[in-house]
Amino acid sequence: MALTLLGAAAMTGSCRITLSFTEANIPVAATTFSVAYFPNNSPMVSPMLSNTLTEAIIDRFTRQTRLDQASESGDLAIEGEITGYMTAPSAITADSQFEGAAMNRLTITVQVRFVNVLEPEWNFPPGGKSFTAYADYPGTAMLQDVAAGLEEEIVTTLVDQIFNATVANW
Repeated sequence: MALTLLGAAAMTGSCRITLSFTEANIPVAATTFSVAYFPNNSPMVSPMLSNTLTEAIIDRFTRQTRLDQASESGDLAIEGEITGYMTAPSAITADSQFEGAAMNRLTITVQVRFVNVLEPEWNFPPGGKSFTAYADYPGTAMLQDVAAGLEEEIVTTLVDQIFNATVANW
């Protein structure tokens, strides 16, 4: 059936379907976005996480929107802070060679405030919204040995969540 529809569309030449998942739902009049530095205010701190998260958000908006970056007060403005960075066991083992956590989980939480100057109905509520993501790692590994890779994975997920909640209207 799909081939029949595709063939019919090709023969008529008048049917064109365009799907785009890269352009966000942004007000036509919007021209700029701004992202303030995300300080790490969690009890446990990773030295490069604030910069990594902030730059990842900027990169996502630069690559997937038509907006120009403003140093502050963009038509779409994002700010926030890292409020949680914690590790905890996620799976326990009773192996005779190794007792304790078979897997550990690194969890990062950020609080985000979003203002859409042109369409205020899309603003986040006062105080913002909280986003959380995690990644698991072997219980035999030391966090400092795997943190960089885990943080990269978690930041990617957090940026997806933030982007979708701010401009993809998901």
